[in-house]
Amino acid sequence: MQYIILKYLITAGMVVLVSEFAKRSDKLGGLIAALPLVTVLTLIWLYVEQQPVSKIANHAYYTFWYVLPTLPMFLLFPYLLPRWGFALTLVTCVIFTMLVFLLFALVVKQFGVDLL
Repeated sequence: MQYIILKYLITAGMVVLVSEFAKRSDKLGGLIAALPLVTVLTLIWLYVEQQPVSKIANHAYYTFWYVLPTLPMFLLFPYLLPRWGFALTLVTCVIFTMLVFLLFALVVKQFGVDLL
């Protein structure tokens, strides 16, 4: 149980750290947020928990494919935010990302990558 609590504290601490950097510097906050911190922590936790190498490798592989369709949202969000406000922009971006992901999954399936 202590291990799980430590795991939560370290992982949550990383999110808090990124948000604190973002308050002080847009560029530095964006750079740190763009780093695959969650993925790296997940890979570390899977390794520490002695998961099979295939599971760790698959996690990295699918993370790559799942990140690609989320990237357009980071261009749409700053465009919509001053026009529509935070809540509507966020909801729109989530729906937009889901649609882009579905289209992306259909396209890459043609090349043997099964994301659904």
